[in-house]
Amino acid sequence: MNRLGPPSRTTAVRPAPGDAVRPDPPCVLIRGQLRRPLALTVAQLRERWPQRQAEVVFDCATNGPQHHTFEGPLLREVIDAAAPAFDVRRRKDRSRYVLAVTGRDGHHAALSWAELDADFGDAPVLLATALDGRALDAVGSQLVVPSDRCGARYISAVTGIWFGTCVPPGADGFRSGGPGPGAS
Repeated sequence: MNRLGPPSRTTAVRPAPGDAVRPDPPCVLIRGQLRRPLALTVAQLRERWPQRQAEVVFDCATNGPQHHTFEGPLLREVIDAAAPAFDVRRRKDRSRYVLAVTGRDGHHAALSWAELDADFGDAPVLLATALDGRALDAVGSQLVVPSDRCGARYISAVTGIWFGTCVPPGADGFRSGGPGPGAS
């Protein structure tokens, strides 16, 4: 099998007659308030981080319980590699950060960094590289939140993860101009 690489700037690489042209593998773009944004394929997620396993039962209202086994790196470890732009020594600072995950089909899910952080919730959220023993290289990574009973934050074919603060430093969170809580 002939695998084509990217064309060079000086010479275009053209497939030989009969060669199958394969599209680039799905990629997860990780960006936001990070020192090293990342673009990762499922193969890179599998090669660069330890693979964890999660036995999950999603209790679906329409289809009943769905039993699956997922494998993949912890989302926390992948985000750590992108170097979040917070001071790791300041817990309150870390608790202001959120993640917004997007799938190819337009589904979105939100997580707080505190859910994932080992000093807070320590949730074993995965970016799955395999589902029930089948590699996900062709379809893309999947977000798996094992603690979610109904699987509502399960996102297939993850295309992007945005990481950043939900409230700017110093903001009081009240933008309406009215008095805050406890005001008389």
